[in-house]
Amino acid sequence: MISKKKRLIPVLLSAVMVGSCFASCTSLVSTNSEKDMAQVVATVDITKSDDFASDGQYARYADAISSENVTKRDLVAYFINQGYTLVQNGSTYSDAFDKMLDSLIGRKIVSQYAKVYFFENYSSEYTIEGYKAAVASSDRATIEGLKYFLSDEEYELAVYNLKCIINNTLDSSEKEYIHEKDEVSYTESVRTLPTGVDTQTEDYYDPDYEIYTGKNAPSACGSYEAVEGSTATTRKKAYNSFLSSLKNNYLLSSSEAGLDDIEQFEYWYSELEGQLESALINKLGDVIEEEAEASLTKEFVENRYAEIFASQKKIYDTSADSFESDLDSLSDSSFVTYAPVSGYGFVYNILIPFSTTQSAQYEKIKNKNLSEEETYLQRAALLSEITATDQRGSWMTGETDYSFSASENGISVYGDSDTIFFENNLVKNDKYESLEKYYGRYAYNGKIEVSDESDEHGYTLTPNKLSIDGFIGEMEDYFAFAGLTAKGEKNTNYMTSVLDNNGKVDYSAFLYYTGKVDVGTFSAGEAFVKDTKAYTAMSVVNELMFAYNTDTAGLNSYLGYAVSAYDTQFVKEFEYAAKAAVAGGVGTYTVAPSDYGWHIMYCTYTFGEGEVSAFDWKDIEREGSFSYNFYESLKTSTSGNKKQVFQTQTVNTYKTSACVETYKERYADYAALDNES
Repeated sequence: MISKKKRLIPVLLSAVMVGSCFASCTSLVSTNSEKDMAQVVATVDITKSDDFASDGQYARYADAISSENVTKRDLVAYFINQGYTLVQNGSTYSDAFDKMLDSLIGRKIVSQYAKVYFFENYSSEYTIEGYKAAVASSDRATIEGLKYFLSDEEYELAVYNLKCIINNTLDSSEKEYIHEKDEVSYTESVRTLPTGVDTQTEDYYDPDYEIYTGKNAPSACGSYEAVEGSTATTRKKAYNSFLSSLKNNYLLSSSEAGLDDIEQFEYWYSELEGQLESALINKLGDVIEEEAEASLTKEFVENRYAEIFASQKKIYDTSADSFESDLDSLSDSSFVTYAPVSGYGFVYNILIPFSTTQSAQYEKIKNKNLSEEETYLQRAALLSEITATDQRGSWMTGETDYSFSASENGISVYGDSDTIFFENNLVKNDKYESLEKYYGRYAYNGKIEVSDESDEHGYTLTPNKLSIDGFIGEMEDYFAFAGLTAKGEKNTNYMTSVLDNNGKVDYSAFLYYTGKVDVGTFSAGEAFVKDTKAYTAMSVVNELMFAYNTDTAGLNSYLGYAVSAYDTQFVKEFEYAAKAAVAGGVGTYTVAPSDYGWHIMYCTYTFGEGEVSAFDWKDIEREGSFSYNFYESLKTSTSGNKKQVFQTQTVNTYKTSACVETYKERYADYAALDNES
């Protein structure tokens, strides 16, 4: 029995229409007729290979695999997706169509071979007799032939994916009509979103999901959610525009003009065939992956870890630069297993900046030719006037409103408002992935007035202002809300004496506040295990970064900024406070100023000298642990490489003159478009 792997099935359609791209391709070559578009530009039949000859290894399957065509219409549909992008990125039309034809041929080859593979290796589940019976039972022989090898769930997922793509296309087009009607133009820059917002869970599908055309109701379309401002009128306009684009590109025949249901069109069946081919190829890939994963024995993985450790130790002991460079690329698939010295770590940085007015005032101070100490003292006076405000307003007032009512969903939140963000990820966990390192209970910090006469989403937002002390209190209270204990205190030496006895700047005097969250005994190998205090604390600070941080380079970072045990290129006040946070260990937070404003730093990770985190086979199923991530990374690279090699070899084996015939002259008119550019 073939096991069902959890993964996202790639969308390998012959056409994936993105609204703006599709609209700009309303007619590729206006002189083409339906007859011209029906021309065959390639035929693929792997049974012409010697493998299927009377004495070949697959002879018994020869009459079960049919020759398949790629038509000119298939190329146009594919162009609307990938080819148009290729041309935009500098490819010629000629090269773009050649590449697309190669891709379509490759897909046909692998899907044909996949049938042979399952006949050969899973004969108890897939028989030639059963296959022929399925094909003979329908007018859609190709589709039924593909469907035969797929489980009901795999088939439903393919259909769901296709419907989602068409709905997404209609959504993009409909938004243009909604904005046109309301004369709305979204000019505000939208705050960076956490990675994974609205990402569906692997292999999710809704059997009740339908395409919304405006002639039906969104409520009749299963889990489909209409775009904000959608009406039956705007949806019908989008749908009619979609049909018009299909017709202009000869993807909709004149005989189909009177049909109402998109699932009656040949276009639908063509796209469904592409989806099912991809589903079958993915299923074959799953089998190849399982074979590769079987080679990842305890001994193999432990030996691989030992090799990486030994290699890194040898390099890092002689080159601190190599170690620091690798820290910058640290991720859950790129590892640092050894540290040459202690004192390294990572910090999140929340920058609360000077306002434009305050920055101008500070520039005047710096131009007064004051002593270094007096300049810092006057800067301190300005720093005391800085206020932090919630930066997430555009998550409500941008083109997409990500806000929702916590109380209506039975969620308790921290803050005076009831508004939090990302309902899909926080509430609909059967369909959407949870957000990583994002606690998600910090309500918008400000006043929200709802009015149809205010901005484009009917909101007037007035964020509350927090002084630096107010922000620290807010952060510590949010830690407590999350079930954590945090304690801190102000530095009594803050700005008492900026210079030391030798007349040099004493950066310890800039440390305004130091605190620590009780995360228990930190284990580097469990930094991303979700049921630990360290992960919860990191998630709290990460969410506050999205709420307040104006240092946008730090948003969506893996662990924050890497802090060296040696001198850095950071501004000195920042460097001192960052090192102090790392020295205090995971959970330590420090507050210090710079010429940019206030920095609140939180230590997310530290390195002791020697082995960072050992691989432990018994933890390979503990999600988030180092051992889990290391094993999964090896599994992905090993199985992915084997699958890619297998597919490449399959294409190379059967992409011969005997198995594949191409007729490039039949789409030569597209190559001629280069002369018109």
